[in-house]
Amino acid sequence: MAEMIKVGMADLKVCPYPKAITTLGLGSCVGIALYDPVTKVAGLAHIMLPDSTQIRNNENKAKFADTGIAELIEQMTKAGANKSRLVAKIAGGAQMFAFQNANHSDMVRIGERNVEATKKTLKSMNIRILSEDTGLNYGRTVEFYSETGEFVIKSVGKPIKTI
Repeated sequence: MAEMIKVGMADLKVCPYPKAITTLGLGSCVGIALYDPVTKVAGLAHIMLPDSTQIRNNENKAKFADTGIAELIEQMTKAGANKSRLVAKIAGGAQMFAFQNANHSDMVRIGERNVEATKKTLKSMNIRILSEDTGLNYGRTVEFYSETGEFVIKSVGKPIKTI
């Protein structure tokens, strides 16, 4: 079994081959796994919010889709990944709470907005999303394996999914 690197909430880490990387408790947050299939350098970001420009206290780059993805790419490139080969797999962005009479304000739609911002940022950086497991109403824990590029998603009461 590969050594597992842990990524906290509003955190990101680079994972060199043959290690694996994980983050726990993705609710409305999104886990973004980036991977260079040639060098097998992987990275994982656990983003909490879509846009750093909307928040005054935005020093933590890993907290936001826009700055977290850019920072992850920079760190992965330093570790030997080639940006032109990077591909992505994403999970999370759930609607964790049901509110009555909330008419889907932006605060309620945070998971959906996180997924939208993630996709927009990846597209602007020419990084293709190979697969995703997003939305719905349950949390996820993810594991990404640099050896195979497999993204394993675990959720309470659901079968384990590999994408």
